Amino acid sequence: MLDILFQDEHIIAINKPHGLLVHRSSIAADTSTFALQLLRDQIGQPVYPAHRLDRKTGGILLFSLDKHTDKLLQTLFAEKKMDKHYLAILRGHCPEEGIIDYPLKKENGSMQNAVTHYKRLATAEIDLPQGKFATSRYTLVEANPETGRMHQLRRHFAHIFHPILGDRPHGCNKQNKLWKEQFEMDTMMLHASRLSFIHPHTSAQVDISAPIQSEFERVLKILDLTISL
Repeated sequence: MLDILFQDEHIIAINKPHGLLVHRSSIAADTSTFALQLLRDQIGQPVYPAHRLDRKTGGILLFSLDKHTDKLLQTLFAEKKMDKHYLAILRGHCPEEGIIDYPLKKENGSMQNAVTHYKRLATAEIDLPQGKFATSRYTLVEANPETGRMHQLRRHFAHIFHPILGDRPHGCNKQNKLWKEQFEMDTMMLHASRLSFIHPHTSAQVDISAPIQSEFERVLKILDLTISL
């Protein structure tokens, strides 16, 4: 059963598990399980994804329950009227806060502007040797993407040389391999934690939060980190 975070007659939101695809895709022929079909079967009615989350990303995934609402929600995303917040664990100790304003290339080769705001929540250093270093450093951050480009957070944090732990192919392959060998951890540490917007039908403020999932929680315990927003 999917964890339902919010539901009314127009909208429903779930806490998507890491590794679950949103819908069928020609690039993912290795699975037959999708959030769209699971949710449809769970509530017994059609659902329409209002946005996308990477397969590897966990957290808030918003659906419409009718086609009219679907158009309204997609307009809110397109007009940057969705306040999106993510939690991520990065390699290294990043600055206390920052804005990553770095255009990203689309699959067709054209460039799109892309802006991410982030702030550091906590840092960790553990006895995990790699190369010439006797320890490994990490940062827990909250990220607020102003735009919604494909793999934006993954590519932006890699751009500032603090890639997301467990990310492939944008992350650090040596660290990812180390975590898989030492901790049997093969999950990307990116979680869509909060989503706020004005309801397109009622004009009420909607604030949705998603608790972190078990693997994210386990990594925080390994790093001796706690979430304090």
